[in-house]
Amino acid sequence: MDKATKTGMNRTGMQMAPVQGPMQVKFALDQGPSPGGMQAAVAQRTAAIVSAGQLGSVPVPATGKGVLTTVAGKLTGRNPEVLIDKLGQRAAYERSGVRLYEAMLVKVEADRDDRNTGLRTDLIKIRDEEEAHFHMLVDIIEKLGADPTAQTPGADASAMASLGLVQVLTDPRTSISQGLEALLTAELTDHASWELLTELAERQGHDDLAAQSREAEAAEARHTTIIRQWLREFVARDAT
Repeated sequence: MDKATKTGMNRTGMQMAPVQGPMQVKFALDQGPSPGGMQAAVAQRTAAIVSAGQLGSVPVPATGKGVLTTVAGKLTGRNPEVLIDKLGQRAAYERSGVRLYEAMLVKVEADRDDRNTGLRTDLIKIRDEEEAHFHMLVDIIEKLGADPTAQTPGADASAMASLGLVQVLTDPRTSISQGLEALLTAELTDHASWELLTELAERQGHDDLAAQSREAEAAEARHTTIIRQWLREFVARDAT
């Protein structure tokens, strides 16, 4: 399976159309700016933002423990729903992370290159750790009296943001190095998000949660380093 970057019949550049290219530029210039220009577009988007509702909500606690947690937080001036939202977001992201690594493993298996044995081992280990993080988060959310199956606003936003990563990794045309670039993007976001969750847990007095989050944060830092190293190796392979 040869997915190396090569010269081919790429006709997306204007240099491939020396006559039609300048004609297209001239046509665009002749049309002038759209009515109202950029200000009209900004005004339209602003109006849509003002009139739009929220991107979902954190569900009302369905358990007595959840109600007590919410009330206790409100009495101390905190918003526990923000923590629940971020926990739900991390759970959804870790679950998606498992799927990303599963897709990458398929790509590596299809390559049938003996040099990929180490990569496969690392991918399996990271996938298993991502799954462990998911189960840990489910347990934490349940202990707080919330519903780990609920799609919180943060989880919804993360799902939309990660759609492109899923498309890269499941596209049969993409190479291993391109897949590794997608995984690196995911890991950088994952690490930063765990860092934020740790800080939030500390602010709201959840010391046990902060400790667990800090361990996950360290694991994600290792994941980032591993994926970055493999990406460098595969790009070097492609370049030789």
